[in-house]
Amino acid sequence: MIGINRDGDVVTLELQREERRNALNSQLCIEIRDAVEQAVGDDARVVVITGRGTSFCAGADLSGDVYAAGFLDNLGDMLQTIESAPVPVIAAINGPAIGAGTQLALASDLRVVAPGARFAVPAARLGISVDRWTVRRLASLVGGGPARTVLLAAEPIDAEEALARGLANRIGDLAAAQAWAQEIAKLAPLSLQAQKLFLNDDGTRDDSTPEQTAALAAAWLSEDAQEARLARAGGRDPIFRGR
Repeated sequence: MIGINRDGDVVTLELQREERRNALNSQLCIEIRDAVEQAVGDDARVVVITGRGTSFCAGADLSGDVYAAGFLDNLGDMLQTIESAPVPVIAAINGPAIGAGTQLALASDLRVVAPGARFAVPAARLGISVDRWTVRRLASLVGGGPARTVLLAAEPIDAEEALARGLANRIGDLAAAQAWAQEIAKLAPLSLQAQKLFLNDDGTRDDSTPEQTAALAAAWLSEDAQEARLARAGGRDPIFRGR
């Protein structure tokens, strides 16, 4: 499910579920987490994450184990491993980054975005919710107003808007991301590690309030979430009732 290539001090990880547009299931989350840890253990100085084919990551695999016990824990472990890695992680967004794909991009330190790529968090179309970390990290990168548009209107952000808002650091393809990674790999590793720690000390990992925790659980366990699944299977629009 994942390809690993090393070029000097740069390790590139490629999501290889092209038939599912690189959608995440528990196995792929675990493989990404383990590959990042292995790259760090092998003294890589920069990690690049990309997707095979025309999609970066289509989100959680709704036909798989996304609703099963353990998936959210595996997703969270993967995201935290990327965020806490002591080396820069660059997401080379080669195509759509939807839902958990946007979360994967948010966990990375830098994002190089292909011209035709886009970001979206369609949780409100699925009757579910993303967690506090996702909301706060998105808002910290693009600003509160655009984050509300993405989350409360379920509208996407294209590559040019992502660059203008700060979600994308550069526009380019995988080769551009890898070339940038090679330049970053020449910088002082301890400086990068310290500055990454300071940058990530932004409050996004603070504990949720009891009200927030209850609201998140209520969305995932709701009749609306079940309705979204049934509607998707039946090829129709869901009818949400707020319960």
